[in-house]
Parts: sequence; structure tokens; C-alpha cells
Amino acid sequence: MDWAALSELWIDTLRILDGSFRLATPLILCAMAGLVSERSGVIDIGLEGKMLAAAFAAAAVASLSGSPWAGLVAALGVSAALALVHGFACITHRGEQIISGVAINILASGGTVVAGIALFRQGGQSPPLMADERFRPIALPGAEALSGIPVIGPFYAELVSGHTLPVYLALIAVPLVAWMLARTTFGLRLRATGEMPLAVDSAGVSVVLIRYRAVLIAGLLCGLAGVFLSTAHGAGFVREMSAGKGYIALAAMIFGKWRPWPVLGACLLFGFLETAAARLQGVQLPLIGEAPVELILMLPYVATVVLLAGFFGRAIPPKALGVPYRKER
Repeated sequence: MDWAALSELWIDTLRILDGSFRLATPLILCAMAGLVSERSGVIDIGLEGKMLAAAFAAAAVASLSGSPWAGLVAALGVSAALALVHGFACITHRGEQIISGVAINILASGGTVVAGIALFRQGGQSPPLMADERFRPIALPGAEALSGIPVIGPFYAELVSGHTLPVYLALIAVPLVAWMLARTTFGLRLRATGEMPLAVDSAGVSVVLIRYRAVLIAGLLCGLAGVFLSTAHGAGFVREMSAGKGYIALAAMIFGKWRPWPVLGACLLFGFLETAAARLQGVQLPLIGEAPVELILMLPYVATVVLLAGFFGRAIPPKALGVPYRKER
């Protein structure tokens, strides 16, 4: 194989990895959100709903105001509000956490369509966003100048540079969450709350406050995921545009055993499967012929079912996960 062919193969590999990072972005943000919430002991099935509501808020406000930053603030506010509703139901009133999360998903699914019809009269969608109403790719310093250097240049120009703000925030979120859980007092208390809340309470620390802070962080991360969907990766809101990514993020979180770095690897795996599904459509495969589109599109969801079925080992959740805390008098 000559140098030109090797160079072309390297570029194709980088483009696949680039697509994997981009498509994994909402999964990473939602998986980190679920991880923080569940390490505190609160099950968060509502990742999908918060992300969808945030996507609508980001697109609607960006369209009405002309500013993606206004859309970002609106998305964070809406997602945080839904997170606090979940906390109020599950932490304050000790309600069933799964039911509360499912209710948020249903509310977001129907509420975004109703609000979209009321605001824009376009069947529940937002108007297409113009370039200045979206987050555009960021060209890092020196990307163009280094692009001609073999191996390193394309790596920097294709894979490191050229992503939108939410992609970089998602990649930053992973080490931040890992550092918070392992190196901070709040992280220690959060992990202890998910394992033995009585010990945390006995030490004079409010279990309720720790769990509220955890679900609020989860809401903000889901808000960023919604911003990516409608104002960075996409150019507006489309009904049900989250397409089950919140549930895939839950599967990635469980596969990663509630640890940030393995969860990141699982999200990148799903992102790779989505990228491969897009690139394999219409490709002639040996012995099979043209790759079946339906089968390819099923790959990420089949992988989700396989992981949730526990074929890759048992995942042990935090001991107090899903158990409402009742303070002893």
C-alpha cells in the first residue's frame, strides 16, 4: 500500500472518529447527568425528557431572539426546572423515582409539540435556524496551518479542531465529573449519600440538599445535550428529535458501572455505531451485498438492549439507589 493510500485511510479513520465524538456528545452529557444523579441515590429515567425539552427551548428562543446564547440560557433553565420537579417529587415527597422520570419524559414529548404548534404553527417544529442563530464549529488556533503536516496535522485539524461548543463542553465534563466525585468533599458526600445516606445524615450533612444538588447538576448537563441537538448539530427543533438518546445514555452509564471514564468509553462506542450506520448505508459488503439500511439503523438500539440485558457482566448500582431517605427523628 503506497503512502497516498495510507494517508487516505488515515483521513477516513479520523473522519469516523470525528463523527463518533459528535454523535456521542448528547450521550456523554446525559450519561454524566445520570451518573451524578444516581451516585447520589436518585434514579433519573427522565434524561430523555429533559434533553428534549431543552432542545425545544434552545431552538425556540434562538429563533425568536436571534441569539444561540439566549437559547442556551433558556435550555439550561427549562432542564433545571424539570430536574427540580423530579427532585421535589422524589426527594421531598419520597415518590416513586421511575414513575416521576417517565412522567417527565411524557410531559416533554407532548409539551414540546403543543408549545411548538402554539408558537410557530409548523406542526410542532421550530423554524430553521440561520447561521448566526446556531453554535458554529470552532477552528482552533493553527488548525489550517498544521493541516499539511503528515499524521499530526490531519489529527489536529480533523479530530481536535472544528467542533461546536457543546462537543468541547461534553469532553470537559467527563474529567470534571471524575474529579468532583473522587477529589472533592461534595463528591465524597454525594457518593456516600448513594451508598449509606444514614451515615451522611449522622455526620450532620443534609441528604436532601446533596440529592437536590445532584439532580440540579444532572438537569444542567441534560440542558447542554438539548442545546447540542437543536442549535449545534441540528438547525432547529424537530419533534422527538432526541430519538431515545436519553435511554441509550442510561445503558452507557450502566455498562460503565457508574464510573466516568468507562461511561465515556461506552458513549463513544454508541457514537461509533451511529457513525458507522450512517456511513454504511448503500455500501456493498462482502457476501451480503448492499448493507440493509434498516439493520444498520438498528445497531445502536440493539447494542443498548444487549448491554442492558447484562451480557457483559453484572453492574452493581449504588446501594441506596432508588430508596427514598426518611430522616430518623
